[in-house]
Amino acid sequence: MSHVFDWIAQYGYGAIFLLLMLGVVGLPVPDETLLVYCGYLISRGVLNPAGAFFAALAGSWCGISLSYLIGRTAGLGVVHRFGKYLHVTDARLNRVHAWFDRVGHWALFIGYYIAGVRHFTAIIAGTSKLQFTHFMAFAWTGGLVWVATFLTLGYFLGENWRRIAEMIHHDLLYVSIAAVVAALAYYLIRRRFHSDS
Repeated sequence: MSHVFDWIAQYGYGAIFLLLMLGVVGLPVPDETLLVYCGYLISRGVLNPAGAFFAALAGSWCGISLSYLIGRTAGLGVVHRFGKYLHVTDARLNRVHAWFDRVGHWALFIGYYIAGVRHFTAIIAGTSKLQFTHFMAFAWTGGLVWVATFLTLGYFLGENWRRIAEMIHHDLLYVSIAAVVAALAYYLIRRRFHSDS
């Protein structure tokens, strides 16, 4: 993690943008810790508030949009080529799209707060052919709130930023695991219910 801080110290706003973009796409970058650290640097006068905010926001938006693009292009290609072996049909894709029309948009919004979910929801959104304007409305708004939340947190934590950031990262990991388990359980129960009816 120290190399992430070194990058920010050496390359400033460019490093914030690049690291967050890669982290949101799915690479192992400690996104929340990075944002909390940047908030702390803002409080110390090392980073300009507007510069750090817009660099982080642009990185998160580009990262989530890249994940959407992967789902929209490569994701669809894989589905159409290998879908029949995985029992993935156009009808099922249409159901996923309908699910996004109902609640999937909110998954894009809150997915930022669950590790490993940000890029996955964006890929699914792209694969389900969700319109990019709808994707932007929820994913980009979620990114804005996410960036503002953790920068503000780091700003007010002061010298305690590292300890709290580690706690947040640790708790988010458990929340993520719980969310995945709950979603899997819901899917299995619903599948069992439909097969019995």
